[in-house]
Amino acid sequence: MKVVLLERVDNLGAIGDVVTVKDGFARNFLLPRDKARRATANNLKAFEVERAAIEARNEKNKADAAKVGDKIDGQTYVLIRQAGETGQLYGSVAARDVAEAVQAEGGKVERSQVVLNVPIKTLGVHDVPVRLHAEVMVTVKINVARSAEEAERQARGEDVIKAAYDDDRQAAEEQARDMFEGGAGRQDGLGSED
Repeated sequence: MKVVLLERVDNLGAIGDVVTVKDGFARNFLLPRDKARRATANNLKAFEVERAAIEARNEKNKADAAKVGDKIDGQTYVLIRQAGETGQLYGSVAARDVAEAVQAEGGKVERSQVVLNVPIKTLGVHDVPVRLHAEVMVTVKINVARSAEEAERQARGEDVIKAAYDDDRQAAEEQARDMFEGGAGRQDGLGSED
């Protein structure tokens, strides 16, 4: 199906471009969201008449998105989740969770604007892109931790999983050294016959 774009669409074109897309994409995405119109002779004439208004509306939307983007760009949001000792989450953090965390802090982000192709499944600080407008992209940091204290340590740059592993390894080495030096399993003077 041929459509004329009413706004910039990634990997498709800019305002006013006439492009050919699959019927389902046009019917289910572009047309209902007012991102395009069918490229009929009447719609093309109407588009040329309304072009200035459409471009002005797009610039206003872009400016509004830029204002929101300035407020949230680079901000860090903490999500407390349960995880195993290796840092693997028992669940995952999806786009909905990121949007809710930003909204809880006063940001205006919808789930559909969060560009999270694969859910977050590990502890740590993750950069998550947010597309507020076709031409406005910002990045927020999502600090996924098991507790508020762990989130603070991660925010300072500490790798809490590696630190826990190092602590466990050090404790095991000390325990082994104590057993060796203390003579575990040895009985001095007892049980030996001359």
